[in-house]
Amino acid sequence: MNPERELTLADAFVELADTLADEFDVIDFLQQLSVRCCELLDISVAAVLLAPPGEELRHVAPCDPGEELTELLDTAAEEGPALDCYTGSGPSGTGDVTRVNLAGGVPAARWGAFVPMARRAGYTWATALPLRLRGERLGSLLLLRTGESPLPPTDVRLGQALADAAAIGLVHEQTLRAHRATGVQLRSALHSRIVIEQAKGILAARLGVGVDDAFTVLRRHARSNSRRLTEVARQVIDEGLLPVA
Repeated sequence: MNPERELTLADAFVELADTLADEFDVIDFLQQLSVRCCELLDISVAAVLLAPPGEELRHVAPCDPGEELTELLDTAAEEGPALDCYTGSGPSGTGDVTRVNLAGGVPAARWGAFVPMARRAGYTWATALPLRLRGERLGSLLLLRTGESPLPPTDVRLGQALADAAAIGLVHEQTLRAHRATGVQLRSALHSRIVIEQAKGILAARLGVGVDDAFTVLRRHARSNSRRLTEVARQVIDEGLLPVA
């Protein structure tokens, strides 16, 4: 490996690990994965196909966008090596690397649209790599090649390493986003509790009842008016609302 390629490879893994920034953009992240694959691997096109939970596979980041390629990737999401790799329905049945000679050897009935479309676009080999972390499948990385020989094994291993790094980055970003959302919810809950406690004290003093009875009055008013308890408590504090005991 030449020094320049080593530096490009190092930059690629740093980029794929940098998903914890507040301004993280998943589309830009996957686009950069495609760009780095085209720089580092002996391929013509790299595209990422993802399947959000409960949704079908679809492409999100081609390295070289264009009408013909977009049409091919739309088809690749419905049939072909990328889908087989994602679902585990390829020859190995495990969702491992799926490498296909587009110039022959693929039953036309199996991929009736993908193969001839890829041939017309000039591609001779297709390699699909799983985009997954442990048992969680996120999608696949589709690598298209125009040469006479298949993608070299070393490039396949490097492509898989890049796909694995991207999957780890995506899962970490999802985890951080969920953690941040939980933190916001907890802070909101704590703030709401303080507001409700203040409203209970105000109602208890105004109605001449205990704080438990004041809370019952507060909750009954919120439910009977289809409002959030915190909203009613805030109205008690700010506007002097006095629910009927």
